[in-house]
Amino acid sequence: MTTNPDRVVRPSQGVIETQRRLANRHWRHRLVALAATLILAGCATNPVTGNKDFVMMSEDQEVQLGRQHHQSVLQQFQVVDAPVLQEYVGGIGESLARDSHRPNLVFHFTVLDDPMVNAFALPGGYIYITRGILAYMNSETHLAGVLGHEIGHVTARHGVRQQSQGALANILGGVLGASTGSQAISDISNVLGTALIRGYGRKHELEADRLGAEYLARSGYDPEEMIAVIGILKSQEEFASARAQEEGRESQSYHGVFASHPRNDQRLQEVIRAANRFRDIDPAPVDREAFLRRIDGMTYGPSEEQGVLRGNHFYHKSMDFTVRFPDGWRIDNRPDRIIAVAPGNVAAIQLIAEDLNRRESPRQFLTKKFGNLLQGEAIGEENKGYTGISEIDTPFGKRNSRVAAIVHNKRVFVALGAKRDGLLNQPFLDTVRSLRGLRKDEQALASERRIRMIRARAGDTFTSLAKQTALTNYAADQLRLLNGLYPDGEPEAGQLIKIVE
Repeated sequence: MTTNPDRVVRPSQGVIETQRRLANRHWRHRLVALAATLILAGCATNPVTGNKDFVMMSEDQEVQLGRQHHQSVLQQFQVVDAPVLQEYVGGIGESLARDSHRPNLVFHFTVLDDPMVNAFALPGGYIYITRGILAYMNSETHLAGVLGHEIGHVTARHGVRQQSQGALANILGGVLGASTGSQAISDISNVLGTALIRGYGRKHELEADRLGAEYLARSGYDPEEMIAVIGILKSQEEFASARAQEEGRESQSYHGVFASHPRNDQRLQEVIRAANRFRDIDPAPVDREAFLRRIDGMTYGPSEEQGVLRGNHFYHKSMDFTVRFPDGWRIDNRPDRIIAVAPGNVAAIQLIAEDLNRRESPRQFLTKKFGNLLQGEAIGEENKGYTGISEIDTPFGKRNSRVAAIVHNKRVFVALGAKRDGLLNQPFLDTVRSLRGLRKDEQALASERRIRMIRARAGDTFTSLAKQTALTNYAADQLRLLNGLYPDGEPEAGQLIKIVE
């Protein structure tokens, strides 16, 4: 048999399959080698455990990351204008940090002017605590427990470890996808990376609680007070969750990773009580009243600069306006807008204030912003306003919705109203028509609420005290939460307690 030199010899399907398996095996070997190289290159000793952790960030890079995001935090949040309080919180934090596993780090502690119950940490030693969470603390030890917990996240490098795990997942996902040509495999790798990070939730929080308790003990506080701190926050979470369920919305809570209350969490109690071995001396007595005096007069809820919500009425002193939202709607006062949501999340109204820069009518303003309007009409009595219907993006998708502009004090208030089904007409129109300037008798309503300390008298209950406060919804329960006596505690005669004026 002779060979034809022009004939093209094509491999059989079996040969192709064999070549494909060999190529995949080659890529898998390279992937394993790459993963091993990455892990070896990224291993660092954990300051807390002494074990090797996979991290892709040096301490210098960690500090730089924290410094960079610190500026972002300061752009998003205002800092409480109370130098004495800032110094007090910073002093407690510094004392705890010096007794931590990373005493070489310079920690920075900031009290944020935010009513949310929250505290958080950035890599590199940046710790933040809101006045919202301060309001629920009832002793210096409680405050130290929150700060110690956040210091624990930094000393154990939780943020860095999460970032490194995420980076590894993305790298390996990309290699797998490239080696097989399969986007599905790359997606699976990313999902596994996300699951790995999210799976750290309880583990990291429990470790931070353990470290916080240890730092309390080393600094002369009672470490078992950490259980009380978590109990206070868990009660606040349970209250907020119940209210959110009633209103058909999700609830977000600080330290919301434990399903049960700390009094029922045996593992948590064991971890925290183990910190007693770090005590050199007996803990200092808890001076509850000295701490309460320090937060006497602190703003509770939104500040005047943020605007004050009383029931369904919103008041803003410096911007000189008030607006009434529909009864029963949940109102979210954000830094740049107000959002009101109907029960069951079936409708929403958004209100934004912008500077008025040109002498133009509300109709002209709306037309420039949204184009030609359907069913346009003038609205308002004290203020000049205009409303119409335009196709806009809404929480329910892109659809025809109500828009309006109301001019007041060189500002134009832009309102958007959307409904899951149909148009949001009367509730929206009633809201925008209610926007007007403050009357003299409303100036006090626009003043922020403050925490005040009083001595409980014989016969006082939180129900009776609630009638004397500026609180409106669930006032008695809110007072119990503020005083660490939720769900059914009552004040004792002579006890110094918090109320809200």
